Amino acid sequence: MTKPIPRVRKAVLPVAGLGTRVLPAAKTTPKNMLNVFDRPILSHIVEEARASGIEHMIFVVGRGQTSIEDYFDHAYEVEAILKAKGKDDILTSVVADLPKPGEMSFVRQMAPLGLGHAVFCARDLIGDEPFAVILADMLMMADKPALKQAIEAHEQTGGNVVVVEPAPEGETHKYGIVALDGREGRLNRMTGMVEKPPLGTEPSNLFISGRYVLTPDIFPLLADQQTGAGGEIQLTDAMARLMKVKDFHALEYEGTTFDCGDPVGLLRANVAYGLKHSGLGDAARAAITPLL
Repeated sequence: MTKPIPRVRKAVLPVAGLGTRVLPAAKTTPKNMLNVFDRPILSHIVEEARASGIEHMIFVVGRGQTSIEDYFDHAYEVEAILKAKGKDDILTSVVADLPKPGEMSFVRQMAPLGLGHAVFCARDLIGDEPFAVILADMLMMADKPALKQAIEAHEQTGGNVVVVEPAPEGETHKYGIVALDGREGRLNRMTGMVEKPPLGTEPSNLFISGRYVLTPDIFPLLADQQTGAGGEIQLTDAMARLMKVKDFHALEYEGTTFDCGDPVGLLRANVAYGLKHSGLGDAARAAITPLL
């Protein structure tokens, strides 16, 4: 009898980064709390996670980022004032992100030792089950949430899944590029990963984007993973080791990615999410058009 594939219920959100590319904006405000149109980046990320079936979100935070935890808690004075003034529509939006009991956990990453180290910090809360990793500065606008696409690919393959997308023309040397065992359709078996390959040597044009579904086999490898690029413990290095014994698949997801850790990417996200807003989209378009 075939063993059923465990459901992906948990997600790790590494949010302890300093946001150096968006300084000074991220000097006192965590970069993931910067606004994309009408709410923080993390609000959009949490919406995607919930729509993808995630039941437990584990935020890996750093020193000085208590505002993230505070955001996902009651603001009693604000809520009381809004209720007293009858501003129920605003109150509804303010409390929309509040978690159910046990839906969110917060783990402190004591030092900025890399993405692999951040994921390892969540190991005891993940336990022995597959889990998602969401890079919370990468917003992915899609009809079907990007993470849900990845989880469905995991359910199909039973293994590790990395979301990928085509790199801009001539820019493969800036990204982590995947090597594939053939390319047919959007979901293909991976044979390797190359970090920032010289132009002309890249194995494909697909770069690793901001969503992963990983099996718990990654944790023993992260436990003894040596530092890599930037002197940090890189998740991709542990993934490359795991790929030698476990299947990895690359999913070319359907949607549009906005790198909100970059000033121009953050601007693009604000425009795109503003234009798509159900209530303010027309007003956003009217405001933007004269500036073009």
